[in-house]
Amino acid sequence: MKIIVCGAGQVGWQIARHLSGERNDVTIVDNNPVLVRRATDTLDVQGVTGFASYPAILEQAGARDADMVIAATYSDEVNMVTCQVAHSVFGVTKKIARLRAQTYLDARYSDLFRREHLPIDVIISPEREVSLAAMKRVAYPAAFEVHEFFGGKALLLGLVLDDKCAVLNTPLRQLSELFPTLRVMVGGVRRGGRLFAPEPEDQLFAGDAVYLLLDAADVARVFEVFGKHAPKQERVLIIGGGNVGLSVATMLESQPERVRVKVIERDRARAELAADALERSIVLHGDAMDADLLAEARISKTDAVLVLTDDDKTNLLAAVRAKTLGAKMAISLVNDPGMVGLADAMGVDAYINPRALTVSSILRHIRHGRVRSVYMLGDREAEVIEAQVLGTSQLANRAVRDIAFPEGALLIGVLRKGVIMKPSSSMVLQEGDLIVIFALTEDVPKVDELLQVAVEFF
Repeated sequence: MKIIVCGAGQVGWQIARHLSGERNDVTIVDNNPVLVRRATDTLDVQGVTGFASYPAILEQAGARDADMVIAATYSDEVNMVTCQVAHSVFGVTKKIARLRAQTYLDARYSDLFRREHLPIDVIISPEREVSLAAMKRVAYPAAFEVHEFFGGKALLLGLVLDDKCAVLNTPLRQLSELFPTLRVMVGGVRRGGRLFAPEPEDQLFAGDAVYLLLDAADVARVFEVFGKHAPKQERVLIIGGGNVGLSVATMLESQPERVRVKVIERDRARAELAADALERSIVLHGDAMDADLLAEARISKTDAVLVLTDDDKTNLLAAVRAKTLGAKMAISLVNDPGMVGLADAMGVDAYINPRALTVSSILRHIRHGRVRSVYMLGDREAEVIEAQVLGTSQLANRAVRDIAFPEGALLIGVLRKGVIMKPSSSMVLQEGDLIVIFALTEDVPKVDELLQVAVEFF
């Protein structure tokens, strides 16, 4: 595909990095020549310097024969105008825009993005994605990774195993024999810093980080088998009262079971705005690194701390500070993928990478076949893909054992007529089945081929 990525900041750069790595023809546009040069020097992309909303700049970037425009600049308004120009002047088929201001996403104004008004096909909201991810981390504190599949009927959970896990040193093929009614599949395993797709004879060991796909109704049983507990999160402290922090606090206030929420915000004006917007939460003005302020927030009684400022270093340090002062769990926002390893080394319980969430949201619109969801793991190490089995694809009406899945890919879930099923080698996939596949990044193109329909479908 020929794709124009507008905006060479962290989000645009990550999108271009991923798409160019999959042999797409990518051109990146930004008005900052330094950022454009960084992209062209480090990635297999072309670069154009200028304002993405200018028709002449889009034409120079190849908009006349582009398949897609992804507008991910820092300005919502530039992103919207870019999509309008791409549609009206160049007839670009697919237009994706990143919008940060929540007022644009209000359901009352949804007509704004109709084809005859502002023709945006897909809206990506990093703030909303991060807020939802933070809520899932709070809901499942034992997991370092949480993502929903099959419309919330299945969960992907990342768990670090310890000696309490009941299935250590047990071949994976025996899990079905030991727990025949438990709908859980082991996807990826990270051991010694390496992520791999396990074989049926592989065993799990203490210290392994595993990715499990399970029926959402089986969470309690899965936690029991894998030696985890799920305490209620009754007291939550949010550090950072910006768009994300305010959104998470609002969501927590609306939970059926009451959650006591406190927010710390360094900027006075922003703290006052948050205090006015929230109904039951307590907003404190000050520096989250201040031990006295954290004591005032009763940090030692806090079940979870969410550090959601826009500075990675502040987030990591504040998370560690909160843990040392008694917080049971600390979750940090980490924008730079290169700092993820540092978060683990510093003892941060879980992290949220908004760039990865944004790229994941966009990837499902790039894939062939009827891909419904894509979730990236690590720093482009693997993907978990949800797709529908199409009638003339290489998957339909074939037993799993007869499908040429690449070595680094595993079929880990099937939804058929609303029922989640554990895949087996003898299972025959049917047209219309929804499936979830774990795939290492180098094997994603082969999985993409399996999901495509044959030519005769058209």
